[in-house]
Amino acid sequence: MTWFILTSLIIFGAILVMVEVIFIPGTTVIGGLGLVFTTIGIYYAYSTLDAVTATLFLAGALLLNFGFIVYGFKKGVWDKFSLKDTNTGRSFDDRLLGLELGQEGITRSSCRPFGKVEFGDELYEAKSDSGFIPAGTKVRIAKLEENKIIIKL
Repeated sequence: MTWFILTSLIIFGAILVMVEVIFIPGTTVIGGLGLVFTTIGIYYAYSTLDAVTATLFLAGALLLNFGFIVYGFKKGVWDKFSLKDTNTGRSFDDRLLGLELGQEGITRSSCRPFGKVEFGDELYEAKSDSGFIPAGTKVRIAKLEENKIIIKL
């Protein structure tokens, strides 16, 4: 029965370490539990068996756990879970193209302080620099910064 308990604890701990390394890397909870089960198995081996046999269990457990970790790193398991490309797209990059400081437009909705403003034939979301502006009012572009249109009367 002692052998069964020892083997079960060490193999279960090693399986948890393998699951951490191969299937759900980065959580460390599962791998930590695997190391706890392995440590309990080794402690149980030293408390119930002679020192030579317990040391063999220790060596086997270390070899098994480190083997899973090395396997995970060498086989590129981490590459499956890591981001390889960089997102270079940005939202509304050319939103302000064709707009200039001082350009005149007409509010199509009330600006409280944000609202819709028509410049040329295009509708834009703009922010009022001077508080409330009713719909149908002529406005000018005061600032163009960080993809924001700031308008004033």
